[in-house]
Amino acid sequence: MSRAIVFTSGKGGVGKSTLTLGVGRALADIGCRVAIIDTDIGLNNLDVLMGVENKVIYDITDVIENRCRLSQALIADGDGNGLFLLPSSHGYEQCRGDGQSFREVVMRLKASFEFVLIDCPAGIEFGFHRAVAAADEAIVVTSAHLSALKDAAKVAALIGSYRLPCKLVINRVRGDLILSGETLTVEEIKNSMNVDVLGVVPEDDRINSISCGSSSIGRGDGKNAVKLLASNIYGTSDDIFDATKKYRGFFGGLKRKLRGKV
Repeated sequence: MSRAIVFTSGKGGVGKSTLTLGVGRALADIGCRVAIIDTDIGLNNLDVLMGVENKVIYDITDVIENRCRLSQALIADGDGNGLFLLPSSHGYEQCRGDGQSFREVVMRLKASFEFVLIDCPAGIEFGFHRAVAAADEAIVVTSAHLSALKDAAKVAALIGSYRLPCKLVINRVRGDLILSGETLTVEEIKNSMNVDVLGVVPEDDRINSISCGSSSIGRGDGKNAVKLLASNIYGTSDDIFDATKKYRGFFGGLKRKLRGKV
């Protein structure tokens, strides 16, 4: 059964779009057909992250207003791995689509794809509600910063009003800061928000290769965490990445001290 999952966050800058793309590529790598919809109208960036901005001819507004077929607007990822992007409109004033229009596009995509990942605009304005209303389930992305957690809690409460299943992904986690007591643990975040944690992704500069248009999701801990998150979404795993593991023990303590001086 096809699934439409909205990735949302209350606060911008928590890595939501990069994470959505990383999960999409990881699901495609295990053989799934995946479509990603950029619903951040006027502030779109998934085409840039994927390195396909020069290939955009039609966008979701063109599909909604019947200026092209849905298949004409879809752009394949570089490796031909089963991942496609439906880009958003470059101009906010160009999109007159409402929630029902977006739901219809998502339903059409679900007929051809196993997963439809909806990259939702940050905040809780009209774009948020339009994206959430088109989804079957929601993933709230946050960092461990208190301001991000506060906004994520508000978003999770709003998603509850749509009666959507909702899970939490904690992104850009610093395992060294958790062990030193300078930031909340995963369990503390889960308890404070009363939302189940689906995945944890550590702070890892190598995963930012996505932002350069690379079709790779990097190497190392970031890649492993995103792959594990994709497995949790797919249903073949329920493990949570341990961002503190490499900072334990004697050598882990040295890594914490060295990182603290950087």
